[in-house]
Amino acid sequence: MTTDHATDGTTSRPAADRLPSPWSSGRFRLFFTARSTSLLADGMLMVSLTTAVLGAGYGAGGVGYALAAWMAPIVLLVLFGGVLADRFTPQVMMVGADVVRMLAMLAMAALLYDAGTGGGPRAELWQIMALMAVSGAATAMFQPGLASIVPQVAEDIQRANALLRVSEAMSALIGPGLAGFLVAYWQVSGSYAVIAAAYALSALGLAPLRRLATARDESDDPVWRRLATGWHEFRARTWLWSVIALWAVYGLFVFGPALPLGAALLTDQHGAAGYGWIASADGAGTIVGGLLGMRVRPRRPLVAGASAMFFFALNPLAPALGWNFTATVVTGVLAGCGFAFWGVMWATSVQSHIPLTVLSRVSAYDVAGSIMVIPVGRALAGPAAAFGADRVLLFSSAVSVALLAAMLCVPAIRALGRAPEPDREATPEGAAV
Repeated sequence: MTTDHATDGTTSRPAADRLPSPWSSGRFRLFFTARSTSLLADGMLMVSLTTAVLGAGYGAGGVGYALAAWMAPIVLLVLFGGVLADRFTPQVMMVGADVVRMLAMLAMAALLYDAGTGGGPRAELWQIMALMAVSGAATAMFQPGLASIVPQVAEDIQRANALLRVSEAMSALIGPGLAGFLVAYWQVSGSYAVIAAAYALSALGLAPLRRLATARDESDDPVWRRLATGWHEFRARTWLWSVIALWAVYGLFVFGPALPLGAALLTDQHGAAGYGWIASADGAGTIVGGLLGMRVRPRRPLVAGASAMFFFALNPLAPALGWNFTATVVTGVLAGCGFAFWGVMWATSVQSHIPLTVLSRVSAYDVAGSIMVIPVGRALAGPAAAFGADRVLLFSSAVSVALLAAMLCVPAIRALGRAPEPDREATPEGAAV
């Protein structure tokens, strides 16, 4: 792929226009449809789970246990998911994961329907936790392969990632509302049936992609050696491990407390309805950020993405300082936009600079490092609130700025450019400068 650069540091419009739109690829349309239905199911899952656990009488503590049962297998198994995706191809693992998730959700629907109709005993918490653990384990097998699929279904990797980011934002907006509607006007078991159908549609969309020219790893190395190879590829690139190391701290001190403490403060300041509008503004900003990711092509994607992420520091700052409703809505839009634009730049950089033969494994280290500490941050948010929720969020905002500034101080991150498409099959020796 030849790229011409304008004097302002962005790729010139004619060079970008020479890349065909992802929509022109039937493979991308199948993948986009499959990914969108899977994201919709994910968006519905939390509302359905919370309603099911509370309705069964297990309280907020039961919700926490059920969420932990879902999250723990993802954290523990995602690295093995990357190994298996590189060994058996991402498409095989993702279709299998969708089938398992579909069956787990159908079992949940049957369990809750039996209890809800009065024809059976109340659903036991351990049963709900077991099914959520199965779903979480399948998600760990599904997630690492996503990065490896995108470069094979679209020539314009950045625009494809931007479209997927927009889909993710739309699903995050529609999914909870759809689940709430189904729970209110049908029953919670019905929402799980719809989730199962969405995972089935995802599997059907991914199934025809079996003929992708995936760089399948045919070696007979044991799992531990495959993990070690992925780790070697990961740590060999300073820009990669630097971002993930800083992102892990970001998850602990920013993502972790920002949601529970921010939601509590915003609800107190603006009411439940006001908080709903603010959350929607954040989702709208995510859509805008995804659309910007389709058009803006910086020569230094990580620098541009990290710069946009400075807007996310406004997310915990607004409730901490008690800004008025209008200002808080604006900050929500800006924070969502910055986060989405960063996501597009990051995904495109990883998929452009990592060889396909190890991309799923490297992506697994990315996922593990990014999400592992967020539950810890959320768990610590409650005790930390004893010092004042507003003070904790002010600290989160300051940490956000400091970590992003540190990211921009890493020479390898600043130097990383847009990789020419033909060169991505070869392992770059100097990728981490």
